Amino acid sequence: QVQLVESGGGLVQPGGSLRLSCTVSGNIFSITTMGWYRQAPGKQRELVATITSRDNTNYADSVKGRFTISRDNAKSTVYLQMNSLKPEDTAVYYCKMEFPFTYWGQGTQVTVSS
Repeated sequence: QVQLVESGGGLVQPGGSLRLSCTVSGNIFSITTMGWYRQAPGKQRELVATITSRDNTNYADSVKGRFTISRDNAKSTVYLQMNSLKPEDTAVYYCKMEFPFTYWGQGTQVTVSS
């Protein structure tokens, strides 16, 4: 059974930064496509960013230039560096294994507020 464990959420002021981490159990991480999603209260879950096994990345327009997704295969971990955070970035952030299987993490709360 694959498990995804997220960490790094919290409360930050507008303009601040946070880094989320998602560590994946098992030994398949190097071949995975991984993604970060978020869900704000009363809204649908939306894609934030994805990264393939070849480090090809894709971002939602709303986070381009502010967020960076990266991975460390030796640590079986995917990261989401979030800079210049805005109140509208407030959401529960979820890590997802997109390929070769679909698994979700439990989510971590990010709150951007002064």
